[in-house]
Amino acid sequence: MPAPTLYQLLDVSATASADDLRQAFRLLSKRYHPDTTSMPPPQAAAAFQRLQQAYGVLSDPEARRRYDSQLQLELAPPPALVVQRPLPVRRALSGGEWLALLLLGLAVLFSLVLGVGMAWMRGVELVQWPSWWVEMS
Repeated sequence: MPAPTLYQLLDVSATASADDLRQAFRLLSKRYHPDTTSMPPPQAAAAFQRLQQAYGVLSDPEARRRYDSQLQLELAPPPALVVQRPLPVRRALSGGEWLALLLLGLAVLFSLVLGVGMAWMRGVELVQWPSWWVEMS
């Protein structure tokens, strides 16, 4: 859980005026002062010290401006990550790729020769005309 902001410690909005800050500090200082609270003294002292620090920063206009700009940076979402993809590059085929293409071509050629040769050996006609084809003599 993130630490509370100084505005949350004083229980005021980020647009609170100087008077609102002073009233909130007085109200909370009565609640957390070690002499006026029922909290254990070390816990009350720590809470009162945080309260004083928050009021000290927010009551000074220059320190408040610096704190607000720092707070905006912390609460801002991180910028979107842009992934740059490499541009496609046309390259020459490697020796292994040429060999694979050659073997593929030879396999196709061998299959064609084998099929035609087997059909010729069996005496099957290589070309059969369709039944609807009429030859004119």
